[in-house]
Amino acid sequence: MHEFEALDGALLIDKPAGPTSHDIVDAIRRQFQIKKVGHCGTLDPNATGLLIIVVGRGTKLSEKLMSSDKVYAGTVKLGETTDSYDADGELVASLPVPPTSLEELNELAAAFVGDQMQMPPMVSAIKKDGVPLYKLARKGEEIEREPRFIRVMSWDLTRFAPPELDFRLRCTKGTYVRTLAHDLGQKLGCGAHLTALRRTATDKLGVAQALTMEQIEALSLVDLGKQLLHVRDVVPAFVK
Repeated sequence: MHEFEALDGALLIDKPAGPTSHDIVDAIRRQFQIKKVGHCGTLDPNATGLLIIVVGRGTKLSEKLMSSDKVYAGTVKLGETTDSYDADGELVASLPVPPTSLEELNELAAAFVGDQMQMPPMVSAIKKDGVPLYKLARKGEEIEREPRFIRVMSWDLTRFAPPELDFRLRCTKGTYVRTLAHDLGQKLGCGAHLTALRRTATDKLGVAQALTMEQIEALSLVDLGKQLLHVRDVVPAFVK
């Protein structure tokens, strides 16, 4: 294995639906034979969009980039509740969607804007005594969780075609978007779950700058070096 310590920085990837964030890291590590590779901000397997991969000294940026605000676009399906709060879970309730409008739904969403404590879903990667909660959930166990502080800067519902509802969201790290979808459905009285999620930006870095995995796979090691963003371009205050 070769170790290319000169390769330092961040690589912006447009993650496809399917692989985990860790799968993407492993693919980069194997293809380019680089030991120090990480990612900033986990995306669920079926979520798409901006995944920041850090290489070499760029791994020191992980904490800074993970703490940056995130922007998402997505779709909620009203009238159906799942145990995971998204389309990957089991359907646990189905109710008719009450007559409503996009304007009324935006009024409901406005209540979620601001500082708040959010309860993480049981189906999550948060660990209890070293065991991810989703593994306990599969066994039918319900574990008490600690709510987490989050901030929703904006949540704009942009299209309503019953039962689907599209949105744009800007929030702090650690926000479970599927929990917001679930809670919105509870407020409406019919339940809801997240059916699609795409991260469009992290701080000032946008998905329009990102490469697809197909483009990454076509790169040589030299090409990879040209695609890396310098640590100072990602975090200007970064000090060696």
